[in-house]
Amino acid sequence: MQEKEVSPQVPRWQGVPDVLIRKGSKSQNDGVCGVAVGYPLDTVKVRIQTEPRYTGIWHCIRDTYRRERVWGFYRGLSLPVCTVSLVSSVSFGTYRHCLAHVCRFRYGSADAKPAKTDITLSGFASGLVRVFLTSPTEVAKVRLQTQTQQRRPSASGLSAAPPTCPAPAVGRAPGPKYRGPLHCLASVAREEGLRGLYKGSSALLFRDGHSFATYFLSYAVLCEQLTPAGRSRPDVLGVLVAGGCAGVLAWAVATPMDVIKSRLQADGQGQRRYRGLLHCVVTSVREEGPRVLFKGLSLNCCRAFPVNMVVFVTYEAVLRLMQGLLS
Repeated sequence: MQEKEVSPQVPRWQGVPDVLIRKGSKSQNDGVCGVAVGYPLDTVKVRIQTEPRYTGIWHCIRDTYRRERVWGFYRGLSLPVCTVSLVSSVSFGTYRHCLAHVCRFRYGSADAKPAKTDITLSGFASGLVRVFLTSPTEVAKVRLQTQTQQRRPSASGLSAAPPTCPAPAVGRAPGPKYRGPLHCLASVAREEGLRGLYKGSSALLFRDGHSFATYFLSYAVLCEQLTPAGRSRPDVLGVLVAGGCAGVLAWAVATPMDVIKSRLQADGQGQRRYRGLLHCVVTSVREEGPRVLFKGLSLNCCRAFPVNMVVFVTYEAVLRLMQGLLS
């Protein structure tokens, strides 16, 4: 799931298009940085969720580094980096416009203060819209992250044996199935059809719908609680705490469906194991117990708290700066 960013505390709605423009330009910086910084943890999370052979986080990190070195943690990074700005802008715009229409319908004015139900509904709608954009990207990302490749032996190791006779041309490891994100998307579309690009989208709908609703609502509630008396917005510390906690709560809700989504999307590189969402849930729980649904939760929370702290502080600072320049 991409890191989400929103400021439901802005009370006026006439400037929604201007706000969206400012948000879109800013998200190209903090969105890309957030993805790049958190991607190694995301790779470890996906491998833990999809490969039962890993006994824990450090086992996965050591094994990935031993086999693939640092590059193994960044497989498939280019596609999320290229699409994060578009996805964030679309989801943010959906939330804003949905919330404005709900307030206009219920209270007669888009400037009215939204209720918690309004924020939850708008956040849920924002998560649903994201699925149509992120599903192909998620499929390619997961396939590349779970595509392990043994590191080639060093030249010094090969020169240890005396060159008595030419070695037979055997033992060369086969190349990776996917050479990159675009090749992965093309291969999936050719082999599995358009449905292959939206594999796991049902789990993605459940994940993003509920997690975005939780995310927007928790941030709004926490900002309201942390706003000092006589002020309309919280201070920097309040934004840090609200943003970090909102990210952790969102991923706590999203992790079970995130596990199922990763398994469904990774299923297809070899023999298919799962027939659908329900079959994946039942099979995973039966084979590995209920704890399997929370694999990667600690990684998600560790990544979400600092990233969302920075995202929200950056957003609020830029929003206040632009409002001051335009006022």
